[in-house]
Amino acid sequence: MDTIDNVLAEADRAWRAYGIGRTDRAALAADLRLDLEAAAADGGDPAQLVGADVAGFARRLAEEAGVRRVRREYGRLVRTALAGAALGGVAGYAVLAALYPLFVRAVDIPRSIEIPVQLAVVGYYGVPAAIVVAGAVTAVRLRLGDLPQIRRTAWLMGALLPVAGILVTPLTMAFAWSTGYSNAPEVVLAEVAMVLGALAGATMLARRLSLLDRRATPDATPPESRQIRAA
Repeated sequence: MDTIDNVLAEADRAWRAYGIGRTDRAALAADLRLDLEAAAADGGDPAQLVGADVAGFARRLAEEAGVRRVRREYGRLVRTALAGAALGGVAGYAVLAALYPLFVRAVDIPRSIEIPVQLAVVGYYGVPAAIVVAGAVTAVRLRLGDLPQIRRTAWLMGALLPVAGILVTPLTMAFAWSTGYSNAPEVVLAEVAMVLGALAGATMLARRLSLLDRRATPDATPPESRQIRAA
């Protein structure tokens, strides 16, 4: 039984790496377990049925079963999201410049019409940040429409990117404070890398969550139950 469990565990890792969804992995594993247990009941060695290359066997099994791979495309997704965020950043900077006079006016407004400074700051920085997030989400939605579950990925990005921004801001500010708010190129690059890393991480997490329970996508046909024939 330990041998069968070990084979199934290794096969599952291979299916994960190959991009097979959870539902399809469960179906493949159930069929494989039946055949391995049948081989063991007949006095055979389950490991010999699979062979030395368990990962290769698992991939062939998935291909023969007609299981389609789910394309995660993390690299393409991150590149597209960061490009959209960069364009959003340019637009956000323009909005920031336009809002600056209004921000100053809000801070210096007569006390009879009191607006909290915190609210003005949130509005001043929040609007450009929202534009950056919108740029990233829009770019992913428009440019990567061929990927499965991309709509759900974009929706989750819209929820996770602001959270990432909120979390990375105090870290970036603390780093800037530790350097005496230096404008040295290496310091600025480090700060930019922290922000980009947070955005990339949130984007990848959104993609992972979007596929977590939905690996059996509409364009992926679940494998039919089948018995493995030893070659």
